[in-house]
Amino acid sequence: MKVLADENMPFVRELFEDWAEVETCPGRQLRPAQLRGVDVLLVRSITRVNETLLSEADRLGFVGTATIGCDHIDTELLARRGIAFASAPGCNKIAVGDYVLAALLRVANDGGWPLSNKTLAVIGAGNTGSEVASRAEGLGMRVLRCDPPLGEAGTPGLVDIDQALTADIISFHVPITHQGPHATHHLLNRERIGRLGEQQVLINACRGDVWDNRALLARQQGDKPLTLVMDVWEHEPDVLAGLVPHVLIATPHIAGYSLEGKARGTFALYRALCAHAGRTQTRSLSDLLPPPAVPAVSLTGMPDQLLLERLVRLIYDIELDDRRFRRGLASGEPGFFDRLRKEYHERRELGSLQWQGAGKQGAALGFRA
Repeated sequence: MKVLADENMPFVRELFEDWAEVETCPGRQLRPAQLRGVDVLLVRSITRVNETLLSEADRLGFVGTATIGCDHIDTELLARRGIAFASAPGCNKIAVGDYVLAALLRVANDGGWPLSNKTLAVIGAGNTGSEVASRAEGLGMRVLRCDPPLGEAGTPGLVDIDQALTADIISFHVPITHQGPHATHHLLNRERIGRLGEQQVLINACRGDVWDNRALLARQQGDKPLTLVMDVWEHEPDVLAGLVPHVLIATPHIAGYSLEGKARGTFALYRALCAHAGRTQTRSLSDLLPPPAVPAVSLTGMPDQLLLERLVRLIYDIELDDRRFRRGLASGEPGFFDRLRKEYHERRELGSLQWQGAGKQGAALGFRA
């Protein structure tokens, strides 16, 4: 069996090399000719699996994406061609929860206000949005959940998009869709951007095209700019460079890039391929992860907001990612965006740290109690 995988997927060789020939390559540069003689294709969100890419695939029987979203995969094409498909729902929701928690603490401490007095709207109440909502509630925030498709399916307790956009902080966690009554392309469009108040904070850690970046730039260049946290960008890897100086926290699509999150994504595909091939699983997720550098801290009680930010930064320093992104953009280096992702440092999740003495409160924020 020949496996072709994105080079940014960790643990591929550890999981597959004892029973398959494994080759890795840059996911964004994958070409049709590379799929000749390939049985298994494993990708991430930057690879579009469509008719063009599969035009020379002569043996392909399985496609897996180590991501939550599947908008980059033509699943109907795979079904027509009898190619099995697997994804990794929920694999990086904890990492994104860590990212948003770090961003919330940075924004609040930068502004000098307590998060417990604020309302957070989560637009997209699936795996990732629910994780973010739980972290916010752990901070004592009031949380509004907005998800029109779930609302139509009968899920109670949701608000509409207009109410969600009145919250103090609005965090987006939707897939990118271009058609239908709930299309998310430019969900945050020029009209909605214009109605936002200057004290509001916006966070995007889902897909760049959910926000109209040029309309945002026009707003930010006016006299009432918003506070923005942007991990994703319209037309990645090309970034609207003029927008970056108007963004408080800017990062290169790495919110879900924890070591654990990436390992879960690869392991989900390992599990699916074992089932597809009729093989017994011989590895476990715990086999893959090294021990954390900082395994535990002991506190006598819940820290205040400033100390909590320091505790989060002990495991994940979001400002480091922001500085690297800005330096890369300023360098003018072609391909800096993908290089930062490829060379991303080993980032552990907050759950790798046991917070002794915090009990349920620490666990609500993502730490191991």
